Amino acid sequence: MPVPDRLDLTLRLVRGSGRLTLGELAERLGVSEMTVRRDLDQLQEQGLVRRVRGGAVALDVPAESAGFEVRERWSAAAKSRLGRAAAALIEPGGTVLLDAGTTTAELAAHLPARAPLTVAVLSLQAAVRLADQPGIRLLVIGGESRAGERSLVGPLALAALEQLRFDTFVMSIGAVHRDLGWSEFDLDDAAVKRAALRRAGRTIVVADATKLGVQAFARVGPLDAADVLVTDADPSDPTLAAVRDAGVLIEGVPA
Repeated sequence: MPVPDRLDLTLRLVRGSGRLTLGELAERLGVSEMTVRRDLDQLQEQGLVRRVRGGAVALDVPAESAGFEVRERWSAAAKSRLGRAAAALIEPGGTVLLDAGTTTAELAAHLPARAPLTVAVLSLQAAVRLADQPGIRLLVIGGESRAGERSLVGPLALAALEQLRFDTFVMSIGAVHRDLGWSEFDLDDAAVKRAALRRAGRTIVVADATKLGVQAFARVGPLDAADVLVTDADPSDPTLAAVRDAGVLIEGVPA
């Protein structure tokens, strides 16, 4: 696993659990405890986790304020490829709900090429990328901005979604597992995704290889809740077999 991908997964695992030991992280990542120590030291230097004896803990929200910018730089080329591939599946003239996340924010940059579109966003970063773009009618879903992630969550976001209907929901996801299905590391993010799934005619999931085989804290839905998965995972990945068996079309993107 490339270092940027491993750092991203390590960060999500620590945030999802609140606290993990070196041994737990080494087992889940398939690397040595020495490698985990180096990765945690790097994440601590970036202000994303706090090292404690034998492991690491997630930081409180105020200390995570730079989280999006830091993670956005990790595997930037891969995120761009995934975003471009997912954007190519959007039909001009449709209505699109765009989820929060670093990959979907990158995807937003490719949507003007698919104009005209009506695009509703659950991400402040995506809103910035789409504002004033020719052919894009931009709707910003109301809600509370989750510090460090810039995702829009909470009762206002849920209420707004109940009033709308979309041709396509482009969903980012924290974890994909053959048994648990689609899941997230944050309860509020998971709640918004569940509501969005109910309001879309089609759901495209964008997930890089690090998300596969992972179980996160909050379930979003079974694998068959989505229609298409855009991923750079190896085609032989066993999780992809379960995704295919659930009737989900897989759009592979070369790593």
